[in-house]
Amino acid sequence: MTEYRNKFCNKQIALLYKIFDKVSICIILSVFILVIISCIILYCTSGNALSPWAYKQGVTFFCFFILAIIIALISSRFVYDSAYHIYALCLLLLIIAHFFGHTAMGAQRWIRFGILNIQPSEWMKLALILALSKYFAKISHQEVIKAQNLIIPCIIILLPVIFILKQPNLGTVLILLFISCTIFFATGVRLWKFFLLFIIFSACIPLCWKYALHDYQRQRVITFLNPETDLLGAGYNVAQSKIAIGSGSLIGKGLTKGTQNQLSFLPEKHTDFIGSIIAEEMGFLGIILIMLLYIILLTCLYIVSISADNHYGSLVALGIASMFFIHIFINLAMISGIIPVVGIQLPLLSYGGSNLGMALVAIGFILNIKSINWAKYIFKVLKNLF
Repeated sequence: MTEYRNKFCNKQIALLYKIFDKVSICIILSVFILVIISCIILYCTSGNALSPWAYKQGVTFFCFFILAIIIALISSRFVYDSAYHIYALCLLLLIIAHFFGHTAMGAQRWIRFGILNIQPSEWMKLALILALSKYFAKISHQEVIKAQNLIIPCIIILLPVIFILKQPNLGTVLILLFISCTIFFATGVRLWKFFLLFIIFSACIPLCWKYALHDYQRQRVITFLNPETDLLGAGYNVAQSKIAIGSGSLIGKGLTKGTQNQLSFLPEKHTDFIGSIIAEEMGFLGIILIMLLYIILLTCLYIVSISADNHYGSLVALGIASMFFIHIFINLAMISGIIPVVGIQLPLLSYGGSNLGMALVAIGFILNIKSINWAKYIFKVLKNLF
């Protein structure tokens, strides 16, 4: 009887290992640890209270993690067929936000549905990845190098960019362009076209400075170039962020003991500058821990892209990995004063329903690519159990 039980358990373990291989386990564990750290920091940031941020972050994670698992289990063909529909829905939400959206902090980016605030520009990042990946997956390499075949993907990119610039939300536009360039490069678009685009963009910088950028955006650039000009105005956030990062030293001041955090010297400490709070209260070692978790996550995402069974899955995984990478890079560079402040959050750490929800749904698509036969194996496990 004992031998039969052991064989039965080993059989279930073997099947479960097929479902949750090493890469999938690393992805899920790194996501869990990052969100747990996020909830702890948000708890400390709100004065040792679950409200208003830690509790909502936990509920958002629970709901969207379930959705991510559902996405991981559905047919990959269904995901592929739905790519353009998801893009169209997100574009429609962007249009609604443009005309009827809720305005906060000088930007019209949100749509209110009862107690929910949806930020369509966050979801457009993922929708753009799906749409571009489907388009390029359907054409051959010989067709990609032809300029006329790049008109449609350029339109796919420009439509959301126009509406997001109107909000205004320059940071999200930069992320969309980075993701798009990554996918273009991976599909075989010639380097001279990127070089030509760079020359055109460089030539347009003076016009963008005068006509496209808002006053506060120009002030951020000026402050970045000369931080001492406005320490109590446009340069205040970065100045306080640097103080928080420097005062944390090696091991930090301890949870709930950071002065920049507890005395509210640092604005947006629960969103854009949560990394500064981690540095102050957990120190350099805390930042190293966060970086290691992100490195593990990004490595796994790129492994999924390389090992995907089809071109579409490979491009989706690459786009999602690039999206996470550019979020992390811009945010950490921003809070350190290396680049101007553009309002980009740390994925899975910063507070925000749309930001966290989009990141978890993206992880769901990654797991769907990694384990196409999850449903089949889960059915086998359940069948053996019952």
